[in-house]
Amino acid sequence: MAGLANKVALITGGAKGIGYACAQALGRAGAKVLLADVDTAALTKAEQELRGEGIAASTAVCDVGDKAQVEAAVAAAVSAFGSLDVAVCNAGIVRAAGFLEMSEEDFDAVIRVNLKGIFLTGQAAARQMVAQGRGGAIVTMSSVNGLTAIPSICGYNASKGGVNNLTRCMALALAPHKIRVNAVGPGSIRTDVLASVVSDKAAMDKVLSRTPMLRVAEPIEVGNVVKFLCSDDASYMTGQVVYVDGGRLALNYTVPVPEQEEQS
Repeated sequence: MAGLANKVALITGGAKGIGYACAQALGRAGAKVLLADVDTAALTKAEQELRGEGIAASTAVCDVGDKAQVEAAVAAAVSAFGSLDVAVCNAGIVRAAGFLEMSEEDFDAVIRVNLKGIFLTGQAAARQMVAQGRGGAIVTMSSVNGLTAIPSICGYNASKGGVNNLTRCMALALAPHKIRVNAVGPGSIRTDVLASVVSDKAAMDKVLSRTPMLRVAEPIEVGNVVKFLCSDDASYMTGQVVYVDGGRLALNYTVPVPEQEEQS
């Protein structure tokens, strides 16, 4: 992948799931990666596994809703590897409840991490990139739920819709500094979050019925798209939201899931 060898990447929410897959994808393309996450044990495990692959990796404990911690994570990347060229603003949470039952605390918590966290991470990373004077790439993590809606996760839907327009705003503001900003919007991905809500075949069939490719994606399939957007191969792309959803957003009907095939 063009232009990623020896680049330095900060990945928030990087200890597990899609964030870890982004670290794998970028690291395998030659980047040095700084994983930022609130899960200390998972960070340690992720760093060891990446180094076992020969990837230059370091970590920082970081709550992306806290400006000082985000700035410290950027500083940690620079301290570890000398610069910052890429930021993947991936950290996110979901809180589920009916709209009439959703608490103010749960709504605020999701917006704080999923939207404010991307603002703080993107701003801190961009300031470092501007100071270096050679541009960079920022990728934010959106979702198909930035366009569609599920009534039991209104805070999540609102946050991801906000991410889409924040990404466009950042792209316009940072273009004069040669910093590109794009978003990736996953559909159903095989992560711990999906496992928590899809516990049996009936639940999986419901997910697959809205996915024309009739499967969920592996996290690395999102990581590879992030890798592309961070690379020089995407040098004329900015302000875009790229959906990795198996055809879900193109669908206006359900897909029958064959009874004879066990889906996983």
